[in-house]
Amino acid sequence: MTAQTAKPPTWAICTTIKADKRAILDFAAYHLEAGAHRIFIYLDAPNPEALPVLKAHPKIRVITCDADYWSRRKQARPEKHQVRQTSNATRAYRRQAAQQADWLIHIDVDEFLWADRPIAEVLRDLPAEAICARIRPIESLAGSDTGFKTLPPGAPGQSPALERVYPQFGRYVRGGFLSHTNGKVFVRTGYDGMKLRIHNAYLEDIQNPCQVNLPSIDLCHFHAKDWESWLAHYRYRLQKGSYRASLGPNRPVELGGINMHDLLSRIEAENGQQGLRDFYDEICADSPALRSRLQAENMLKIRDLRLNHLRALHFPESA
Repeated sequence: MTAQTAKPPTWAICTTIKADKRAILDFAAYHLEAGAHRIFIYLDAPNPEALPVLKAHPKIRVITCDADYWSRRKQARPEKHQVRQTSNATRAYRRQAAQQADWLIHIDVDEFLWADRPIAEVLRDLPAEAICARIRPIESLAGSDTGFKTLPPGAPGQSPALERVYPQFGRYVRGGFLSHTNGKVFVRTGYDGMKLRIHNAYLEDIQNPCQVNLPSIDLCHFHAKDWESWLAHYRYRLQKGSYRASLGPNRPVELGGINMHDLLSRIEAENGQQGLRDFYDEICADSPALRSRLQAENMLKIRDLRLNHLRALHFPESA
């Protein structure tokens, strides 16, 4: 039996979520339609509105991560959300996905897998020795449901396209992305000792063993919905999230590199909220000018995820 005629493998998603009901159902409905065999949802805070809807679906497994949950695991609730995410992802890999799916990927509620053919077929065509398969992100243009920007060709921190697309700030922002450029990894199930992290997987001491790339799958990331939403999340991200001080610079410091924490802190100190707005407008706000510059560099993608339609299709009682 050839790879092309073999039965496609099953795949599952795990996620640790703190969001409103609609966002959770959008995420679940989209990936059910995309072919997920199981969706393991760890609610980082109780959500009595979403819980019964999720539990009623045969392909969704939902766990509320309250005090009792962490007590049963004989540990205190980790303070950092990143630690809670990786703990839950590793638990899902070892205790649930191994019996219910051939592959598992950990993604967030604002991330959506997009492919132009069934994801199971893409996974089926991977080499038999592949254990990890990396997908790269595309980041939404804030204010648009369908417009996304890609990373530039070459090294994300050094491409000359960055300064053409983002004239004022492009030299300081890795890949022109506000959030991660590493992407996420599908991990083949069934390996004892596997540990999942946010962007990587470890088998014993080996990072991303037998990794291949999956360029035919996009990780559509809605990092910023609009200016008000971005500003509301800004302070938390600066202290504990994707702009925190511990993250590395966009390029080596000796070459003028700076991390997002120091860049945004400097912009705010020198120009206040207006400086932050100027940064937001150039880097991520949807506009004809930004679309034109992205298009000129072949860095614009249109992805219609049809979230409202799919939520109504899969959860009609909550539409």
